[in-house]
Amino acid sequence: MLKLSPQKYGRADRSALGRWFWEIDGVLLLLLAILIGIGLIAVAAASPAGADRYSSSTQTLPELYFFWRQLMWIAASIPVMILVSMLPRELLTKLCLVATGVGLIALALVPVIGSTINGAQRWIDLGFTRVQPSEFMKPVFVVALAWIFTRKMSFAARAGASALLVGAVGFLLMRQPDFGSTVIFFVTWAALFALAGARMKLVIGLGVAGLIGLVLAYFFYDVATQRIDAFLFGTGDNFQTDNAMATLTNGGMFGLGPGAGEMKFDLPEPHTDYIFSVIGEEFGLVACFAIAILYLAIVARVLVKLLDEDSPLAILAASGLVLQFGLQAFINMAVNVQIAPSKGMTLPFISYGGSSMLALSVGMGLLLAFSRRNPYLNRSPYVVRWSGT
Repeated sequence: MLKLSPQKYGRADRSALGRWFWEIDGVLLLLLAILIGIGLIAVAAASPAGADRYSSSTQTLPELYFFWRQLMWIAASIPVMILVSMLPRELLTKLCLVATGVGLIALALVPVIGSTINGAQRWIDLGFTRVQPSEFMKPVFVVALAWIFTRKMSFAARAGASALLVGAVGFLLMRQPDFGSTVIFFVTWAALFALAGARMKLVIGLGVAGLIGLVLAYFFYDVATQRIDAFLFGTGDNFQTDNAMATLTNGGMFGLGPGAGEMKFDLPEPHTDYIFSVIGEEFGLVACFAIAILYLAIVARVLVKLLDEDSPLAILAASGLVLQFGLQAFINMAVNVQIAPSKGMTLPFISYGGSSMLALSVGMGLLLAFSRRNPYLNRSPYVVRWSGT
């Protein structure tokens, strides 16, 4: 008969797994598990429409093609998230710095060897799958910024090094082009810049610079011009956003029921960019509202946990990671309800995608690692400030 030791995973257990069990934020882990479960249901609902769109005269995809592939990616991604969350912060920081360098090289190679989809060259084809380097760059970029902002250097050195990094990333992304991801990288950098103790006039200056950047994008970046014109003035091609909004509201408050949606077959990317609209049609506006609340709960949970964190690196890294996560979710939902122009951005842990699922698992593993804490340590509030600002 199998007997479990009373000390197994008890508070006296000092093994790596035992420490992880007591230090991990169980509530955050549960919220992420719920989100992944909802995402799998959503992909199952959207898969028939996606399979129909990508079937051809020579190949007909099974209705649940994307569902089974997503299940495979989830099975591969969850162990990655748990493994990353078990590693010590010091090791993760070093790995993220190395990964940031590798990511810059990969972004530079995309225009040279990358594959083009829907007019954008953002993926590297590995044969068995396509990898989007920018997705993997997002989480490690945050930790690299947090490391820079907590170095014992002058204000000018830290500001210059961080600006150089985000500038390099933005330049490489706009070569693809990927304006949406560029915005997320710059907003993340600006937020950490402010959180690290920058003076208010510098933060205001960044805000003004951001507005100027959007204006320049409107005049010199054709895709931005078309999408902003369509959003603000109703000119050009509004097919995607109009269909997304119509599909989302077609189910009313409680939806038409699983598999009963029909308008989803008219969406351009029902299983990725516009999966939030599919949820609205089949499960109702109530389900959409619940998902929005779930994202908000994840962001709030992390920020509340950081109130008594005393590590500047952990504060900046965890804040940046959860901000990036929440911002991507907000942009995707905003596009689906027509309060933002079309961006081509997935809904975290809900949209179909191998690169997205793996990269998000790395990011959330980092978030879980930087929010881990020994429950027996006394902590006091700590405000990160730059010396000499």
